[in-house]
Amino acid sequence: MAEWNPEKDLLAMVTDDSKIVLHRFNWQRLWTISPGKCITSLCWRPDGKAIAVGLEDGTICLHDVENGKFLRSIKSHSVAVVCLNWEEDGGLNGSDSDHIFTYEDRTSRFFPPAPRAPRMPGVVSGDPSFMDENEDSFQELLNSSHQQFSILCSADKDGSICFSIFGIFPIGKINIHKFSVSVPSLDEQATYQILNASIYKVALSKDLCHLITMCSGEIADDGFELKSKHLSGPGVMGLHCLVMDTSIFLKRKNELYQVAKQASNIEDLIEIIRASLSVMSKQWGDAMHIFHEKFDSLSTLIASHGLDSSPQEEFLSLLGGARTSPPVHQFLVNSLGEAGLKRVNKVVHSVGKELQRIVLDHLQPAAEIVGFRMGELRGLSRWRARYAGIGLDETLLDNATEEVGMLLVQVERFMKILSSIVELFSNFFNWLLKCVKILMSEPSDQVPPCNSELVVIFLRFLYDQDPVRLLLEQSAADHYVDIDADAVQRSEELVKLGGFVDTEYLRRTLAKEFQHVEFSIKEAFQMPYATVSQKILCQHLVPLFPFSPSLSSVHANIPTSIAFYKDISEDFPIRKTCSEKLTDYVSFRIPDGAFSDVTNSIAIVRGVINDMRNVKEGCVSLEALLLTVPDGFNCVDLSLYKERQIVLILNESTATSDGSGNAFMMIVQASDLPFVPGPRSSLVFWKLYEVKDSILHLQVENEKARNIPHFVIPPLAVSSSRGIACVFCCKKTCLGLHSRGRRRGNL
Repeated sequence: MAEWNPEKDLLAMVTDDSKIVLHRFNWQRLWTISPGKCITSLCWRPDGKAIAVGLEDGTICLHDVENGKFLRSIKSHSVAVVCLNWEEDGGLNGSDSDHIFTYEDRTSRFFPPAPRAPRMPGVVSGDPSFMDENEDSFQELLNSSHQQFSILCSADKDGSICFSIFGIFPIGKINIHKFSVSVPSLDEQATYQILNASIYKVALSKDLCHLITMCSGEIADDGFELKSKHLSGPGVMGLHCLVMDTSIFLKRKNELYQVAKQASNIEDLIEIIRASLSVMSKQWGDAMHIFHEKFDSLSTLIASHGLDSSPQEEFLSLLGGARTSPPVHQFLVNSLGEAGLKRVNKVVHSVGKELQRIVLDHLQPAAEIVGFRMGELRGLSRWRARYAGIGLDETLLDNATEEVGMLLVQVERFMKILSSIVELFSNFFNWLLKCVKILMSEPSDQVPPCNSELVVIFLRFLYDQDPVRLLLEQSAADHYVDIDADAVQRSEELVKLGGFVDTEYLRRTLAKEFQHVEFSIKEAFQMPYATVSQKILCQHLVPLFPFSPSLSSVHANIPTSIAFYKDISEDFPIRKTCSEKLTDYVSFRIPDGAFSDVTNSIAIVRGVINDMRNVKEGCVSLEALLLTVPDGFNCVDLSLYKERQIVLILNESTATSDGSGNAFMMIVQASDLPFVPGPRSSLVFWKLYEVKDSILHLQVENEKARNIPHFVIPPLAVSSSRGIACVFCCKKTCLGLHSRGRRRGNL
């Protein structure tokens, strides 16, 4: 698997052990990364600054082109991602009346730059969970992704296709098994489905209006039967083209752009809040572990002396002026000591300060910005003429905004509780230090003063309890805070003055309130996701060629390529999509056995998008052509290139015993080929069945071809973006051949 960067002279390759290697054209290796799972697909962002990696577990990871650094991941699928396609819109103000719609992100006017996630103690540089403090690559990449509206399409082996704006904000999901579509060549009244479908490739048009999906499967009507009178060719299992209507991305691209920009920033800030809570919980837990590690030995000493009292009772007795018991004396003088007490005091005090710093520098600023951005989205939702069509719901956004406000109140309360608890710990340690000095007959004049009443409060409520942990830990989220009746009454009275409708929020912990925020935001963003998903429709089904169901696994790796070109040909009828004059070209290798009398051939089909519309109008738009590969060669890969060129890698069918042989990289000008109009008859089921009699035989000496002698292993793959290249791989080594020229046919 190999993909050339669309903007830079870089090649990303996937090795047999699922590592991604990035090379320059001179084969200088820039970096190597290992996601830890099997890589099933690869795709560059249109600007070449990030690469998307599809994994076997359904995760899509984004990595920085500069150093391979993990940026973020999305989990839109539950099974392996088999193909990826990332398409960018040319501009935000290119169509309709978009010039009247202007919206400025005002966040930077009122807030400083967004905080970063705090570092977890002990986390090494480059860990994917937290960003390095000294690196700005993620934020720079995020800002650059927001400059252009782009859609990342991903398909999995179960037939689901997901759409993500900027590659990070999920905006829609469909499943080809659930589509019912008419096939004019069969029966205009009936609708059909594809059973047991497997997706090979997806490609979004440059105007974002259509998605072409190549898949295999069995065509059946809604009753799961297909009348044989409509068939012309063997069986109903084969390769098909599905055309999806994705015009919602063009018609509402400005609205989707604004929502996705706000939402992706909100999701990043939510991750910062989650990381902050996690780091705070970890640090406080470590400090309390040290405290209990030192003080739990007192219980053992009390039991060993035959006493049935608790440590709190012993300390209260000491505070009351009673004689120091032997276990307390032994604990304070021998087990704990002055040095140990000062160490525990320093740890708790330092962690308290660190938690306050995390709240002030990370958690609270992130929550405030989330609240502001949710308010901005709520304001946009009131522009119903534009935003109701993409599912932006004002009620859900109101609820999410209120939950964020409750979180900020919880943060303020947490800061007060934390400050009080740290003060109680400090006062208790000062009292113990004074006791140690007295027991050791040392002067205690330099010991900070302590408050006996605060010591009593500490022993009764904090010595064996941890309210900070209960507020922070997700595992303790079901714990409810006790609130006096007066506070509840005041909260209910504030509702009349515009306060929070949910008056029970004060009973929740900080962790529980954060869960409420996450759920409400997810619920608010789910509406655009569901609305857009419903507006992505299957327009057309084009059956291409049949194959036997028993051989479906053999055809799982059919070389395919889909490209969209601006139509400038006078001979070929102009086909208008949503905003541009585009012609789609679909090329693929036809497996042997698909047609009894056609072997070792390649098909090129154009005009798939408009085939249904023109068939209904009584004309033909779909055109196709079959090319036969020269005798003695097999096509191992193909790719459509600029100026409607198709690039083929042909390997010699036979090789010598030492592995040497010949291969060719061939370029064919597709627009100059004698395309044959698609079938008009409704009795023709497979679109390529009628054109199989019009075959063009390729000859190496008559085409633009370059001989590639090889001595170890034949070339495996071809890729074309800024140039044309093929790749040779053998275990841990790889070589490449690259050709690029301004003039046509320059190899």
